[in-house]
Amino acid sequence: MSITRILIKASGQTLAGDAGFGLDPDAVNAFADEVIAASELADVAIVVGGGNILRGSMADDYQIDRVEADNVGMLGTAINALILRGALSGKTTKDVRVMSALPMTSVAEPYIRLRAMRHLDKGCIVIMACGIGQPFVTTDYPSVQRAVELDCDVLLAAKNGVDGVYDKDPAVHDDATRFETISYADVIRRDIRVMDPAAFILARDQGMKIRVFDSSEAGAMTRIIAGENVGTLVCA
Repeated sequence: MSITRILIKASGQTLAGDAGFGLDPDAVNAFADEVIAASELADVAIVVGGGNILRGSMADDYQIDRVEADNVGMLGTAINALILRGALSGKTTKDVRVMSALPMTSVAEPYIRLRAMRHLDKGCIVIMACGIGQPFVTTDYPSVQRAVELDCDVLLAAKNGVDGVYDKDPAVHDDATRFETISYADVIRRDIRVMDPAAFILARDQGMKIRVFDSSEAGAMTRIIAGENVGTLVCA
């Protein structure tokens, strides 16, 4: 399969590094380098998560309701998007655009599909923040939705320290086996939570291939674009 346009789903942990919370300059810059290398080979869109700042599932920890927590989490994705834009802009002459599903016109463009397509056609790197602008939806689902909307060839699910999909949790089981390829149906049936199950259902229904890989592996994205079998491919 020839790859000319990709969408990268970058979890908040990708930008937090080993700390798992907040922002790590080394992790941000390393990820920016990987994105720039990938952008020399294909059009690049990015959906950023916000779990390094706040997850909606942490609402009870702060004694706030889930909707409020999800709103904060969406703002966290905007922070990550702006940080990433700054890092990318300092390393490349390519135009880097941030588009948001929530109105914040002073710092980001509104997400409009045709405008995003035009940016990509012109060689811009497009970073999309705030998911779909609604609570109770992780950024995994919007990443599939945006990949389909923008005619991407594959969605690259960048995971910090996770190099693919396993038959069991590799952090707990030494005998866990990584799949090179697995079907949407098997991921859903096995209830593998490397991404939101709703994201896999949408990907199945729309035929969007997902490549799960370790974001800390240098050169992984360019190798995927070149056709190498990196991580795990989730497909029909």
